[in-house]
Amino acid sequence: MRRSRLLPSLLAGLALLGGLLAEPAAAREPNPGPAFGDASVSVQELPAEARSTLNLIHRGGPFPYPKDGSTFGNFERRLPLQPRGYYREYTVDTPGARNRGARRLIAGGQPPVVFYYTDDHYRSFRRLRD
Repeated sequence: MRRSRLLPSLLAGLALLGGLLAEPAAAREPNPGPAFGDASVSVQELPAEARSTLNLIHRGGPFPYPKDGSTFGNFERRLPLQPRGYYREYTVDTPGARNRGARRLIAGGQPPVVFYYTDDHYRSFRRLRD
């Protein structure tokens, strides 16, 4: 008798799990940030630390963090789609942070032809304009 009550609950749970697994990730995890074409920021509007990082990128370094210059995967597809390796990420110092903080500059192209700034650890991006 106990098995007969447990089986429908188990089947319902499996059906729910199957529905979640079949649902595309984009439907489960909405993109909270603006689309890549919706927001921009001028270099003058960036925090001083971001302008300093941008100057380092233009000079080719040296960079203070070992991960600076590493490939940014764009796995959440919040930036325009490009081949792997097109985007590189650079840390923007965050005063008072005990780690790398949440701020980054993303450079696209080699040499870079486009830049994006995020201050919320990749949830949203603003394209740099001159």
